[in-house]
Amino acid sequence: MAALIAVAVCAVVAGARGFTAIGEWAQDAGAVALRRLGLERGAMDESTLRRLFARLDADRLDTLLGAWAATRSARVAGRRVIAIDGKTVRGARDGDAAAPHLVAALAHGSGAVLGQVAVREKSNEIPAARDLLGVLDLDGAVVTMDALHTQHDTATLVIEAGADYVLTVKANQKTLYARLKALPWARIPAASRTDRGHGRRATRTVKAVDVPAWIDFTGAAQVAQLRRTVTRKGKRTVEIVYLVTSADARTAPAEVLAAWVQSHWEIENRLHWVRDVTFGEDRSQVRTGNAPRVMAGLRNTAITLLRLHGHHNIAAALRHHARDTDRPVNLLLTG
Repeated sequence: MAALIAVAVCAVVAGARGFTAIGEWAQDAGAVALRRLGLERGAMDESTLRRLFARLDADRLDTLLGAWAATRSARVAGRRVIAIDGKTVRGARDGDAAAPHLVAALAHGSGAVLGQVAVREKSNEIPAARDLLGVLDLDGAVVTMDALHTQHDTATLVIEAGADYVLTVKANQKTLYARLKALPWARIPAASRTDRGHGRRATRTVKAVDVPAWIDFTGAAQVAQLRRTVTRKGKRTVEIVYLVTSADARTAPAEVLAAWVQSHWEIENRLHWVRDVTFGEDRSQVRTGNAPRVMAGLRNTAITLLRLHGHHNIAAALRHHARDTDRPVNLLLTG
Protein backbone atom coordinates (compact mmCIF):
# COMPACT_ATOMS: atom_id res chain seq x y z
CA MET A 1 0.00 0.00 0.00
CA ALA A 2 2.81 2.42 0.83
CA ALA A 3 4.34 1.78 -2.59
CA LEU A 4 1.02 2.38 -4.35
CA ILE A 5 0.61 5.68 -2.51
CA ALA A 6 4.19 6.66 -3.37
CA VAL A 7 3.52 5.96 -7.05
CA ALA A 8 0.31 8.00 -6.87
CA VAL A 9 2.12 10.97 -5.28
CA CYS A 10 4.78 10.91 -8.01
CA ALA A 11 2.11 10.79 -10.70
CA VAL A 12 0.31 13.79 -9.16
CA VAL A 13 3.65 15.67 -9.03
CA ALA A 14 3.85 14.99 -12.77
CA GLY A 15 0.39 16.49 -13.25
CA ALA A 16 -1.95 13.46 -12.98
CA ARG A 17 -5.48 14.44 -11.90
CA GLY A 18 -7.26 11.07 -11.54
CA PHE A 19 -7.02 7.27 -11.52
CA THR A 20 -6.57 6.88 -15.27
CA ALA A 21 -3.72 9.39 -15.42
CA ILE A 22 -1.98 7.86 -12.39
CA GLY A 23 -2.19 4.40 -13.96
CA GLU A 24 -0.83 5.74 -17.25
CA TRP A 25 2.07 7.41 -15.47
CA ALA A 26 2.90 4.11 -13.72
CA GLN A 27 2.80 2.23 -17.05
CA ASP A 28 5.16 4.75 -18.63
CA ALA A 29 7.50 4.95 -15.61
CA GLY A 30 8.87 1.45 -16.14
CA ALA A 31 9.95 -1.30 -13.78
CA VAL A 32 13.11 0.40 -12.52
CA ALA A 33 11.32 3.56 -11.34
CA LEU A 34 8.51 1.53 -9.77
CA ARG A 35 11.01 -0.66 -7.88
CA ARG A 36 12.67 2.50 -6.52
CA LEU A 37 9.25 3.38 -5.04
CA GLY A 38 8.86 -0.12 -3.54
CA LEU A 39 6.47 -1.55 -6.12
CA GLU A 40 7.88 -4.97 -7.02
CA ARG A 41 4.97 -6.35 -9.04
CA GLY A 42 5.05 -3.84 -11.86
CA ALA A 43 2.48 -1.22 -12.83
CA MET A 44 -1.05 -1.25 -11.45
CA ASP A 45 -4.20 -0.57 -13.43
CA GLU A 46 -6.89 2.05 -12.90
CA SER A 47 -9.30 -0.35 -11.18
CA THR A 48 -6.72 -1.21 -8.49
CA LEU A 49 -6.28 2.46 -7.66
CA ARG A 50 -10.00 3.11 -7.70
CA ARG A 51 -10.69 0.29 -5.23
CA LEU A 52 -7.76 1.24 -3.00
CA PHE A 53 -8.57 4.94 -2.74
CA ALA A 54 -12.29 4.36 -2.16
CA ARG A 55 -11.57 2.06 0.81
CA LEU A 56 -8.46 3.68 2.26
CA ASP A 57 -8.58 5.03 5.82
CA ALA A 58 -8.41 8.70 4.85
CA ASP A 59 -8.04 9.89 8.46
CA ARG A 60 -4.95 7.77 8.98
CA LEU A 61 -3.45 8.71 5.63
CA ASP A 62 -3.88 12.44 6.28
CA THR A 63 -2.39 12.05 9.77
CA LEU A 64 0.70 10.26 8.45
CA LEU A 65 1.27 12.64 5.55
CA GLY A 66 0.78 15.62 7.87
CA ALA A 67 3.22 14.25 10.44
CA TRP A 68 5.86 13.92 7.73
CA ALA A 69 5.25 17.49 6.54
CA ALA A 70 5.35 18.85 10.11
CA THR A 71 9.02 17.95 10.42
CA ARG A 72 9.72 20.30 7.53
CA SER A 73 7.61 23.33 8.50
CA ALA A 74 9.24 26.76 8.71
CA ARG A 75 9.06 29.47 11.37
CA VAL A 76 7.66 33.00 11.06
CA ALA A 77 9.10 35.60 13.45
CA GLY A 78 10.65 32.77 15.47
CA ARG A 79 7.48 30.70 15.86
CA ARG A 80 5.82 27.82 14.05
CA VAL A 81 2.66 29.46 12.70
CA ILE A 82 -0.22 27.32 11.40
CA ALA A 83 -3.23 28.48 9.38
CA ILE A 84 -6.52 26.57 9.58
CA ASP A 85 -9.16 26.90 6.86
CA GLY A 86 -11.67 24.82 4.92
CA LYS A 87 -12.52 24.10 1.27
CA THR A 88 -15.34 22.20 -0.45
CA VAL A 89 -14.39 19.67 -3.14
CA ARG A 90 -17.25 20.74 -5.40
CA GLY A 91 -16.63 18.28 -8.21
CA ALA A 92 -17.08 15.34 -5.82
CA ARG A 93 -20.77 16.01 -5.24
CA ASP A 94 -22.66 12.81 -6.08
CA GLY A 95 -26.40 13.07 -6.69
CA ASP A 96 -28.14 14.33 -3.57
CA ALA A 97 -25.05 13.74 -1.43
CA ALA A 98 -23.17 16.89 -0.43
CA ALA A 99 -19.66 17.46 -1.74
CA PRO A 100 -16.99 16.74 0.89
CA HIS A 101 -15.76 19.77 2.82
CA LEU A 102 -12.16 19.45 4.01
CA VAL A 103 -10.41 21.53 6.67
CA ALA A 104 -6.63 21.79 6.26
CA ALA A 105 -3.67 23.09 8.26
CA LEU A 106 -0.87 24.93 6.43
CA ALA A 107 2.50 25.99 7.83
CA HIS A 108 3.09 29.71 7.20
CA GLY A 109 6.26 30.31 5.25
CA SER A 110 7.06 26.82 3.98
CA GLY A 111 3.60 26.10 2.57
CA ALA A 112 3.69 22.54 3.94
CA VAL A 113 0.27 20.97 4.52
CA LEU A 114 0.31 19.62 8.08
CA GLY A 115 -3.04 17.83 8.16
CA GLN A 116 -6.57 17.58 6.84
CA VAL A 117 -9.92 16.38 8.20
CA ALA A 118 -13.36 16.05 6.67
CA VAL A 119 -16.43 17.85 8.00
CA ARG A 120 -18.84 15.21 9.25
CA GLU A 121 -22.25 14.84 7.63
CA LYS A 122 -24.83 17.31 8.99
CA SER A 123 -22.06 19.17 10.82
CA ASN A 124 -19.94 22.22 9.99
CA GLU A 125 -16.38 23.46 9.85
CA ILE A 126 -16.12 24.45 13.53
CA PRO A 127 -16.01 20.94 15.11
CA ALA A 128 -13.92 19.68 12.17
CA ALA A 129 -11.29 22.34 12.86
CA ARG A 130 -11.23 21.25 16.50
CA ASP A 131 -10.73 17.65 15.40
CA LEU A 132 -7.80 18.78 13.27
CA LEU A 133 -6.27 20.77 16.12
CA GLY A 134 -6.50 17.61 18.22
CA VAL A 135 -4.21 15.63 15.90
CA LEU A 136 -1.61 18.33 15.27
CA ASP A 137 1.52 18.90 17.32
CA LEU A 138 0.80 22.43 18.52
CA ASP A 139 3.30 22.76 21.36
CA GLY A 140 4.86 26.22 21.08
CA ALA A 141 3.03 27.04 17.84
CA VAL A 142 0.72 29.89 16.86
CA VAL A 143 -2.63 29.05 15.24
CA THR A 144 -4.32 31.59 12.96
CA MET A 145 -8.01 31.19 12.11
CA ASP A 146 -10.70 33.29 10.44
CA ALA A 147 -13.79 34.75 12.05
CA LEU A 148 -15.85 31.54 11.81
CA HIS A 149 -13.54 29.95 14.40
CA THR A 150 -13.53 32.80 16.90
CA GLN A 151 -15.11 30.51 19.48
CA HIS A 152 -14.38 30.16 23.19
CA ASP A 153 -14.07 26.36 23.04
CA THR A 154 -11.63 26.58 20.14
CA ALA A 155 -9.47 29.10 21.99
CA THR A 156 -9.42 26.85 25.05
CA LEU A 157 -8.38 23.84 22.96
CA VAL A 158 -5.45 25.75 21.45
CA ILE A 159 -4.24 26.96 24.85
CA GLU A 160 -4.51 23.47 26.37
CA ALA A 161 -2.39 22.14 23.50
CA GLY A 162 0.42 24.55 24.46
CA ALA A 163 -0.06 26.99 21.58
CA ASP A 164 -1.19 30.57 21.05
CA TYR A 165 -4.12 31.63 18.90
CA VAL A 166 -4.84 34.64 16.67
CA LEU A 167 -8.60 34.89 16.08
CA THR A 168 -10.34 37.37 13.79
CA VAL A 169 -13.46 39.32 14.76
CA LYS A 170 -15.65 40.70 11.97
CA ALA A 171 -18.98 42.49 11.78
CA ASN A 172 -20.95 39.22 11.76
CA GLN A 173 -20.11 38.96 15.48
CA LYS A 174 -21.99 42.13 16.23
CA THR A 175 -21.64 42.51 20.00
CA LEU A 176 -17.96 41.62 20.25
CA TYR A 177 -17.15 43.66 17.13
CA ALA A 178 -18.97 46.72 18.49
CA ARG A 179 -17.22 46.56 21.86
CA LEU A 180 -13.81 46.22 20.24
CA LYS A 181 -14.60 49.05 17.83
CA ALA A 182 -15.45 51.32 20.78
CA LEU A 183 -11.96 51.06 22.29
CA PRO A 184 -9.89 54.30 22.07
CA TRP A 185 -7.87 53.25 19.01
CA ALA A 186 -7.10 56.85 18.02
CA ARG A 187 -4.79 57.14 21.03
CA ILE A 188 -2.89 53.89 20.31
CA PRO A 189 0.38 53.85 18.30
CA ALA A 190 0.23 52.04 14.97
CA ALA A 191 2.55 49.84 12.94
CA SER A 192 2.06 50.09 9.16
CA ARG A 193 3.35 48.31 6.10
CA THR A 194 2.68 48.96 2.40
CA ASP A 195 3.08 46.33 -0.31
CA ARG A 196 2.87 46.89 -4.05
CA GLY A 197 2.25 44.30 -6.72
CA HIS A 198 -0.27 42.86 -9.18
CA GLY A 199 -1.46 46.37 -10.00
CA ARG A 200 -2.43 47.32 -6.47
CA ARG A 201 -1.09 49.02 -3.36
CA ALA A 202 -2.06 47.53 0.01
CA THR A 203 -1.38 49.20 3.35
CA ARG A 204 -1.95 47.30 6.59
CA THR A 205 -2.08 49.28 9.82
CA VAL A 206 -2.16 47.42 13.14
CA LYS A 207 -2.74 48.77 16.64
CA ALA A 208 -2.53 46.42 19.63
CA VAL A 209 -3.33 46.84 23.35
CA ASP A 210 -3.51 44.61 26.40
CA VAL A 211 -6.74 42.67 26.56
CA PRO A 212 -9.67 44.46 28.29
CA ALA A 213 -11.07 42.79 31.41
CA TRP A 214 -14.36 41.97 29.67
CA ILE A 215 -12.73 39.71 27.06
CA ASP A 216 -13.33 36.17 28.34
CA PHE A 217 -11.45 34.04 25.80
CA THR A 218 -9.15 31.60 27.61
CA GLY A 219 -5.61 32.96 27.77
CA ALA A 220 -6.36 36.16 25.85
CA ALA A 221 -3.49 38.65 26.21
CA GLN A 222 -4.03 41.30 23.51
CA VAL A 223 -6.64 42.72 21.19
CA ALA A 224 -5.77 44.52 17.98
CA GLN A 225 -7.29 46.59 15.21
CA LEU A 226 -6.23 45.73 11.67
CA ARG A 227 -7.03 48.21 8.89
CA ARG A 228 -6.46 47.12 5.27
CA THR A 229 -6.45 49.89 2.67
CA VAL A 230 -6.17 48.63 -0.91
CA THR A 231 -5.85 50.91 -3.94
CA ARG A 232 -6.35 49.39 -7.38
CA LYS A 233 -6.80 51.43 -10.57
CA GLY A 234 -7.46 54.54 -8.51
CA LYS A 235 -10.21 52.90 -6.46
CA ARG A 236 -9.62 52.59 -2.73
CA THR A 237 -11.28 50.06 -0.41
CA VAL A 238 -10.92 49.91 3.37
CA GLU A 239 -11.63 46.93 5.62
CA ILE A 240 -11.32 46.96 9.41
CA VAL A 241 -11.24 43.79 11.47
CA TYR A 242 -10.24 43.08 15.04
CA LEU A 243 -8.05 40.39 16.53
CA VAL A 244 -8.03 38.52 19.81
CA THR A 245 -4.78 36.73 20.61
CA SER A 246 -3.21 34.86 23.49
CA ALA A 247 0.26 36.01 22.42
CA ASP A 248 1.50 38.83 24.64
CA ALA A 249 3.06 42.13 23.54
CA ARG A 250 6.60 40.91 24.21
CA THR A 251 6.39 37.93 21.85
CA ALA A 252 3.86 39.44 19.44
CA PRO A 253 4.07 43.22 19.03
CA ALA A 254 1.81 44.83 16.46
CA GLU A 255 4.11 44.29 13.49
CA VAL A 256 4.43 40.57 14.28
CA LEU A 257 0.66 40.21 14.57
CA ALA A 258 0.34 41.89 11.19
CA ALA A 259 2.79 39.41 9.64
CA TRP A 260 0.92 36.45 11.11
CA VAL A 261 -2.45 37.69 9.85
CA GLN A 262 -1.12 38.47 6.38
CA SER A 263 0.52 35.04 6.16
CA HIS A 264 -2.74 33.36 7.18
CA TRP A 265 -4.06 33.85 3.65
CA GLU A 266 -1.29 31.65 2.26
CA ILE A 267 -3.69 28.76 2.86
CA GLU A 268 -6.11 30.26 0.36
CA ASN A 269 -3.57 31.46 -2.20
CA ARG A 270 -0.92 28.73 -1.97
CA LEU A 271 -3.14 25.70 -1.31
CA HIS A 272 -6.86 26.02 -2.09
CA TRP A 273 -6.37 28.16 -5.20
CA VAL A 274 -3.66 25.82 -6.50
CA ARG A 275 -5.81 22.72 -5.97
CA ASP A 276 -8.70 24.41 -7.78
CA VAL A 277 -6.91 26.07 -10.67
CA THR A 278 -3.71 24.09 -11.24
CA PHE A 279 -5.05 20.62 -10.39
CA GLY A 280 -8.66 21.24 -11.48
CA GLU A 281 -9.99 19.79 -8.24
CA ASP A 282 -13.49 21.24 -8.54
CA ARG A 283 -13.84 19.67 -11.99
CA SER A 284 -12.64 16.24 -10.88
CA GLN A 285 -15.05 13.35 -11.41
CA VAL A 286 -13.53 11.25 -8.58
CA ARG A 287 -16.54 10.65 -6.33
CA THR A 288 -16.53 7.13 -4.83
CA GLY A 289 -16.09 6.51 -1.09
CA ASN A 290 -13.05 8.18 0.43
CA ALA A 291 -11.39 8.66 -2.97
CA PRO A 292 -12.10 12.45 -3.29
CA ARG A 293 -10.46 13.09 0.06
CA VAL A 294 -7.55 10.78 -0.72
CA MET A 295 -6.96 12.59 -4.00
CA ALA A 296 -7.04 15.92 -2.14
CA GLY A 297 -4.46 14.51 0.28
CA LEU A 298 -2.22 13.46 -2.62
CA ARG A 299 -2.49 16.97 -4.08
CA ASN A 300 -1.60 18.43 -0.67
CA THR A 301 1.48 16.22 -0.52
CA ALA A 302 2.54 17.08 -4.06
CA ILE A 303 2.20 20.79 -3.30
CA THR A 304 4.19 20.34 -0.07
CA LEU A 305 7.01 18.50 -1.86
CA LEU A 306 7.22 21.15 -4.56
CA ARG A 307 7.09 24.07 -2.08
CA LEU A 308 9.82 22.53 0.05
CA HIS A 309 11.94 22.09 -3.06
CA GLY A 310 11.67 25.83 -3.75
CA HIS A 311 9.04 25.89 -6.50
CA HIS A 312 6.84 29.00 -6.42
CA ASN A 313 4.91 28.35 -9.65
CA ILE A 314 3.25 24.96 -9.14
CA ALA A 315 1.93 24.74 -12.71
CA ALA A 316 5.44 25.20 -14.09
CA ALA A 317 6.76 22.68 -11.57
CA LEU A 318 4.26 20.05 -12.72
CA ARG A 319 5.32 20.54 -16.32
CA HIS A 320 8.98 20.28 -15.29
CA HIS A 321 8.40 16.97 -13.49
CA ALA A 322 6.21 15.59 -16.29
CA ARG A 323 9.10 15.77 -18.76
CA ASP A 324 11.30 13.21 -16.95
CA THR A 325 10.06 10.19 -14.96
CA ASP A 326 13.08 10.31 -12.64
CA ARG A 327 12.29 13.86 -11.49
CA PRO A 328 9.15 13.12 -9.39
CA VAL A 329 10.74 9.92 -8.06
CA ASN A 330 13.88 11.78 -6.98
CA LEU A 331 11.77 14.57 -5.49
CA LEU A 332 9.80 12.12 -3.32
CA LEU A 333 12.77 10.02 -2.23
CA THR A 334 14.87 13.04 -1.26
CA GLY A 335 12.06 15.24 0.07
